[in-house]
Amino acid sequence: MAVDLTPRQPTKAYGGEGGAYYEWSPAELPMLGVASIGAAKLSLAAGGMSLPSYSDSAKVAYVLQGKGTVGIVLPEATKEKVVAVKEGDALALPFGVGTWWHNTAESATELVVLFLGDTSKGHKPGQFTNFQLTGSSGIFTGFSTEFVGRAWDLKQDDAAKLVSSQPASGIVKLAAGQKLPAPVPEDRKDMALNCLEAKLDVDIPNGGRVVVLNTANLPLVKEVGLGADLVRIDAHSMCSPGFSCDSAYQVTYIVRGSGRVQVVGPDGKRVLETRIEGGSLFIVPRFHVVSKIADASGMEWFSIITTPNPIFSHLAGKTSVWKAISPEVLEAAFNTTPEMEKLFRSKRLDSEIFFAPN
Repeated sequence: MAVDLTPRQPTKAYGGEGGAYYEWSPAELPMLGVASIGAAKLSLAAGGMSLPSYSDSAKVAYVLQGKGTVGIVLPEATKEKVVAVKEGDALALPFGVGTWWHNTAESATELVVLFLGDTSKGHKPGQFTNFQLTGSSGIFTGFSTEFVGRAWDLKQDDAAKLVSSQPASGIVKLAAGQKLPAPVPEDRKDMALNCLEAKLDVDIPNGGRVVVLNTANLPLVKEVGLGADLVRIDAHSMCSPGFSCDSAYQVTYIVRGSGRVQVVGPDGKRVLETRIEGGSLFIVPRFHVVSKIADASGMEWFSIITTPNPIFSHLAGKTSVWKAISPEVLEAAFNTTPEMEKLFRSKRLDSEIFFAPN
């Protein structure tokens, strides 16, 4: 049975005055379950805080909007890392990492963070399960006061008071004047990469630009087991038809702009043809070929690939397989004439993966 690949927007899972947490469900986007991929988005208002938690999945976080702070506690660490984040920052969050997020009270914009990750070892294929450390749904609300008191060396009355003192769940808005730790510049090293400022891996004038996250520029990507990239294409530009040739899924979130996408699978069947716009997410199945064309506004997307150092094969442009195949094979494969083969081969000699409009 064919799986519905239609791009989807997330739905609100919980939230309040401090912000909201949104998620994509495998019930609405079945490919999440097929690929064992989770996708969610955190939006914090000014003064909002996402309470300390850990997840059942390794993730890549990407800051879509605003600036703020994230606290990161790596497994067996004796001190948290407090990292300043801003739009364009990508962070790799391995299994077992505890985090909290905060948008300053003085902020003029919401802090919005996208999470994409591998749920193959999680509780629900295709959906993150977050374990809150405090709040009304916190882990310690489930333990008896005897166990909590023994664990924290507190009297049972004090343990009960501490566990129940935070009535909110997941997200809060801090009281006026309440302060959190200031970011530590050294803590950012190897923890975050700004994709809007990083060296471009691909730069095609009037076509598009790519920054690739891999083990070289963000070492924790290896522990997460995912690769990622930020792609920006200009007005009416095309992204070459291509596929991941290492059996990986491509999970794509449209950051801004709009355009059209086509995906083709086995037997030359077009399995997706639709318009895509900012805020939508879709998944390309393994070995399927995908191509996109931007509208007049251009298009920007952030993707993860389910391998830390992805390899792509393109089917158009100077780096495509057609330029490598011998003329005789190409003639036979297309059942065409030498003249048509020469015409075909003479095109896209200077274009790589993005094609500006003629």
